[in-house]
Amino acid sequence: MASAVAIAAQAGKLLRERSLRPRLLAVRSQAGHLTPRRWLNLQEYQSKKLMSEHGVRVQRFFVASTAKEAQEAAKRLNAKEIVLKAQILAGGRGKGVFDSGLKGGVHLTKDPKVVGQLAQQMIGYNLATKQTPKEGVKVNKVMVAEALDISRETYLAILMDRSHNGPVLVGSPQGGVDIEEVAASSPELIFKEQIDIFEGIKDSQAQRMAENLGFLGSLKNQAADQIKKLYHLFLKIDATQVEVNPFGETPEGQVVCFDAKINFDDNAEFRQKDIFAMDDKSENEPIENEAARYDLKYIGLDGNIACFVNGAGLAMATCDIIFLNGGKPANFLDLGGGVKESQVYQAFKLLTSDPKVEAILVNIFGGIVNCAIIANGITKACQELELKVPLVVRLEVVLGAQAASLKTQTLMESHCLCPEVQVRTQGKPKATTHHRVP
Repeated sequence: MASAVAIAAQAGKLLRERSLRPRLLAVRSQAGHLTPRRWLNLQEYQSKKLMSEHGVRVQRFFVASTAKEAQEAAKRLNAKEIVLKAQILAGGRGKGVFDSGLKGGVHLTKDPKVVGQLAQQMIGYNLATKQTPKEGVKVNKVMVAEALDISRETYLAILMDRSHNGPVLVGSPQGGVDIEEVAASSPELIFKEQIDIFEGIKDSQAQRMAENLGFLGSLKNQAADQIKKLYHLFLKIDATQVEVNPFGETPEGQVVCFDAKINFDDNAEFRQKDIFAMDDKSENEPIENEAARYDLKYIGLDGNIACFVNGAGLAMATCDIIFLNGGKPANFLDLGGGVKESQVYQAFKLLTSDPKVEAILVNIFGGIVNCAIIANGITKACQELELKVPLVVRLEVVLGAQAASLKTQTLMESHCLCPEVQVRTQGKPKATTHHRVP
């Protein structure tokens, strides 16, 4: 514990000396392993359901929660061949391994009975892939879909691009592979169409993209039609990205979206309540679900020094400076602006519930939050939660600092190690108080 406390105190000292502002240091990626997601992420079957509802052609499919349901779904499909896919929010499922011993989260078969047998080894078991934690992620549902032959694969995405101030179509005739690899090795095979968000997608743009993707004859018109429908879906659901890989054609002459990933703008939740209600939180850590209840942005990391910060940039910088001093942050916690005392209290409950935490570092910039609120919340948490780990506090107050200083003084007299209140007027230090509790 002593080393964690010393590192937290040293990090607090450096933050004071450098007057660190929200920014991202180059070593951010080394600070820890980020396991959860920040934005809404839908399961594959949910994305395909949305696409189907908007006229986009996808495979026929059913969703099952038990092996019996999966076998019945396979019979109902009445397809020549069936594909069974484990539904988790991670890539690399096909090469994953279940703790039941089954290899692969994607299987093809022509026998509905085999679907039931495979589903029995999938549902309720953890699937480990290159994108999951080592122990894997529990599979609660499987998708039972009609397997279609793919004669050719392409890549298509629609995304919001800051450099173009609006939506951009991105496509490549090289589909079914990592698009980053294509961009690096064959950049001439990446095609883009900038879309005027006010005018919408033009027929000429959809046709040109279909041609660049290599669709010929009647397939070109089909592909252009699917591209336009995907764009209308993109706008209607407030997506930030719709990615289809592969966007392919079948030997029977159909253009089909075989796989899809859709990202959403969290700020549109009030308009997209039905979609956000689909959010599957079962793969989240319980502590992250609890944080979301109080509108706290929390990401668990693998260190032992808890971070309690306001502002995403400052939170990342705080994690970095802990790492630069030889420590490891236990979390990323962004209080944001407009935080209430109750949220501060709940944040401390979350941090102290993590058995890995050996010290807590509070780093607050008063330019976007009232430090008195923070001090009140911390004081209450220290008194009621019987804080067992050392606490290092840095509050940088901008104007109205007297109340915060008094509240922080109370805090210092209880549990705080190396606390500091720095009062600033128009960005310049006016007064700094330091107290150390034995």
